[in-house]
Amino acid sequence: MAQGVFVHEGCSVDYTPTADVAAGDVVVQADLVGVAKQPIKANQPGALAVEGAFDFAKATGGGSGIAVGTTVYWDDTNNVATATATSNKLLGKVVKAAVDADTTVRVRLMQ
Repeated sequence: MAQGVFVHEGCSVDYTPTADVAAGDVVVQADLVGVAKQPIKANQPGALAVEGAFDFAKATGGGSGIAVGTTVYWDDTNNVATATATSNKLLGKVVKAAVDADTTVRVRLMQ
């Protein structure tokens, strides 16, 4: 048997939630972070994007700006992207700088 069998490109992965998931929700499964591009009903199969560039919520206020190229993480407790790795899951790299006043930051997902 082959050691690896091609299934699909991998831009999205299958996901069946136990509760409804809204379009734009960030879903963390162990170290895999994905984004629901469409609503997914509870106990129904759907897909999570694991590639692409997305605007994610971020904290505002002094010192919260994030420069292009910065590695960011998903803070699943506060539902924001952050440059702080501790207890957070890898999200990707910033592709559009965000200043302190910005409520979002553009990130290219990477796993």
